[in-house]
Amino acid sequence: MIRRPFSILRLLLVLAVIAAGAAWLYLQNGTAKVALATARPGPAIEAVYATGTVEPESWAKVGPLTVGRIAEMLVTEGERVTQGQKLARLDDREAAAKVAELEARAAYWREEMGRARTLADKGIKAREAEQKAASEYNQVTAAIAAARQRRADLVVAAPIDGVVLRRDFEPGEVVGTDSTLFWIGEARPLRITADVDEEDIARVMPGQKVLIKADAFPDAALTGRVDRLTPKGDPINKTFRVRVRLPDDTPVMIGMTAEINIITAEKTDALLIPAAAISADGTVWRVVDGRAQPQTARLGIRGRDRVEVLGGLNEGDSVIAAPPTGLKAGDRVKVE
Repeated sequence: MIRRPFSILRLLLVLAVIAAGAAWLYLQNGTAKVALATARPGPAIEAVYATGTVEPESWAKVGPLTVGRIAEMLVTEGERVTQGQKLARLDDREAAAKVAELEARAAYWREEMGRARTLADKGIKAREAEQKAASEYNQVTAAIAAARQRRADLVVAAPIDGVVLRRDFEPGEVVGTDSTLFWIGEARPLRITADVDEEDIARVMPGQKVLIKADAFPDAALTGRVDRLTPKGDPINKTFRVRVRLPDDTPVMIGMTAEINIITAEKTDALLIPAAAISADGTVWRVVDGRAQPQTARLGIRGRDRVEVLGGLNEGDSVIAAPPTGLKAGDRVKVE
């Protein structure tokens, strides 16, 4: 059979299209698409991040020393109390009855001891009867002291001077030794107690400035100062406790949670590039004639989003904003 010329031309055209497509795919697959970022001046801040809770400098959680049913709450929230003042009373009817019973027994043995002594003095009874009565009396008086202490433990008292910041539970509820009935403390000064990772604690020291963010005040510029660090860390959570002192005019309230950034280094005018522009090995990359070239750069303050450049780049130089994984020197790149 004879083939027509236009069929051969059609075949050649299809092959050319396929070859062009393959070449385009090869070039595309071999070219990494990247975005550039420019080195620009700006403030450089290095900070340690943590979360914490707002609390008074002086405060205490107050609960009962024993299990019982609340009979009476004697103070209200916002009321000022003094150390030793009664805050609440648990039902003490059973304890009071026990004390009365023991006191009656003590009275009996006291009288019995007196009679035995009188009879022993007259020679009617032996001294052993007096000694037995005295022993019983001493045992009962010791039991009375213990019973009175158990009754006293049913009274919840303030351990410190302060204001009732919060009161929980109501009369009639049963509470135990793990129950907190009152929070006692002073409304000022306040602090934030935060847990800092052990890998960061070496950069934290008293006096450092702290930037604070609280959800209740999203637009407020809240600050504080590192007051002190606990000498011993938590080996389970691998954290150290840091206390941040707040100014007296701070708007945050006791019990709020807050995010803190402890400023460990700060410079007002630094040359900055995005933190994402630095590869895992610390290399930055530039684009030269459509190919990636590594650039040696000396880095300074490292923030969460920006990193200071101390040398190797000039203001206005462009670097790859986020180098692809596995990027090598000489790889073709396409700037988007």
